[in-house]
Amino acid sequence: MSPKHHQKHHAKRHHERHHEHATIIQQFREQLVQEDLLHEEDSIGIDDHTLLRFLRARHFNLKQSKLMWKNCQDWRSNVEGVGIDELYRRIDPWDYPEREHVFNCWPLWFHKTDKKGRPLNIHFFGGINMPELYKHISPERHWQTVLVNCESLTREVLPATAHSLGKPVDGTFVIVDLKGFSLSQFWQMKNLARQSFQVSQDYFPETMAQLAIVNAPSSFTTIWSFIKPWLAKETQQKVDILGTDYQKVLLDLIDAENLPESLGGKCTCPEAGGCDKSNAGPWNEGRKERREQWLRGEGEPHLGADLLQTPRQSPSASQSTVVVEVEMEMTVEMEVEVEVEAEVSNQIDAEETKSQITTITSTSDSLAESSSSESTPAPATPPIDELQDRFEHTSLHEHIHDNSEHHPLTLTQEASIREVVEKHPDTRQVQNGDLHKEQEIKTVT
Repeated sequence: MSPKHHQKHHAKRHHERHHEHATIIQQFREQLVQEDLLHEEDSIGIDDHTLLRFLRARHFNLKQSKLMWKNCQDWRSNVEGVGIDELYRRIDPWDYPEREHVFNCWPLWFHKTDKKGRPLNIHFFGGINMPELYKHISPERHWQTVLVNCESLTREVLPATAHSLGKPVDGTFVIVDLKGFSLSQFWQMKNLARQSFQVSQDYFPETMAQLAIVNAPSSFTTIWSFIKPWLAKETQQKVDILGTDYQKVLLDLIDAENLPESLGGKCTCPEAGGCDKSNAGPWNEGRKERREQWLRGEGEPHLGADLLQTPRQSPSASQSTVVVEVEMEMTVEMEVEVEVEAEVSNQIDAEETKSQITTITSTSDSLAESSSSESTPAPATPPIDELQDRFEHTSLHEHIHDNSEHHPLTLTQEASIREVVEKHPDTRQVQNGDLHKEQEIKTVT
C-alpha cells in the first residue's frame, strides 16, 4: 500500500470516529461540571479546545483525562503557595525586573509563526550560564518565572494566535539551538529542565506540536540519553534532531520572513533590537492594554479565550459544531501523520534490528569458537561501563569490530552491550563532527 493511499485509508477511518470523539468531548465537559471541576471563571480555559488537549494527552480515556484535569486544577490553585493566577499577577512573564539577566543567561523567546500558523518558541541553549544567572536572581524566583512563562502559552500566546487565524492551533513549533552547548552546561540546567518538562506535560498537555533540535553536537548522544526518559512517548514522536545542515528543513516549514536570520531566515526585527527581544507575534498586539485591564479585574489578558464564539461559553454548554469539526480535523491530521510514519519507521527499524542482531550473533559465535579452541589466557577485558561509554560514540558495528580486535568480549558483556542497544535505540553515529540522526526519531510535519 502506497503512503498516499495509506494516508487516505487512515483519514477515512478517523473521519468515521469523528462523531465518537465529539461525543466524548461533551461527556467530558458534563462530568467535569458534575464533579465541580469546571467553572465559568476558571483561567485554565473552558472551551472545547482546552478539553480536547487533556483528552488527547490521555488517548480519550475519560477517567484518566478527568484525573489529569483534577490534578491540574489542584496545581493551579496551590502552586508556589499562591496559585498560578496570583503568580501571574505578580510576575509579568515578559516584563519583570530581572528579565534581562534571565534572558541573557537562559535565552528563550516567542517569535512569529510557522506556515501552519503555529507560534515559534526559540531556545538558545548555548547561552545558558546558571552560575551567572543566580548572581542576579534566586533559584526560587527564577523557577517562578519559568512557571509564568509556561502559563503565558495557554493564557495568551495560543489564544491570540488562534484568534488571528480564526481557528484553533495545535500548539507551538519549538526550535532548540544547541550551537556552543556543552555537557557542562547541561549538568548545570539538567534538574531544572527535567522539572520544566514535567510541568509542561502534566499541566499544559498537548501544547507542543513539533520540536526541532538544531546544531546538535556529538555530545548530544549522551545528553539525549538523559532527556528521552523525561518525555512521554507522544512527545518523543514530535522530535526531530538535526545537525548543522538544518536550514532547508526549517525553511520548508517556516517562511523566511518569520525565521530569525540566526537560524537561516531573513527576519532581524531591527525596530526591536533583534528577533530575540521583539516578542513579535499576534500575542503582542495590544498586549499592554489587555494586561492592564486584566489587573483591574476587567477581563482576561488574551484575545479569543473561547475561540470562534460570542458570548463566552458556559461550562456546561456544548461548543459549536464548526469549532469541534475544526479541532477534530486537526486531531485526524496529526494522528494520521504519526501512524503512517510509525508504520514506515517500524519497517525500517525491523530491518535494522535484524541486521544488528545478525552482527552481534556472528561476532558472538566467532568469539565463543575462538575461546574454546585456544588454551592461552584471554587478554584483560575492559570494564562494562567503559565499553558502554565508548559505545555511546560509535555505531553498533564499529563498536563490536573495534573491541573484538583489541579486547575480546565475554558473552555476558556482549549481552550487556546488546541490552544497551535495546534500551537506547536512539544511539547515533558521529561522522566528521556532525550528528547523523538514525531512524527512530522522524520529522513530524
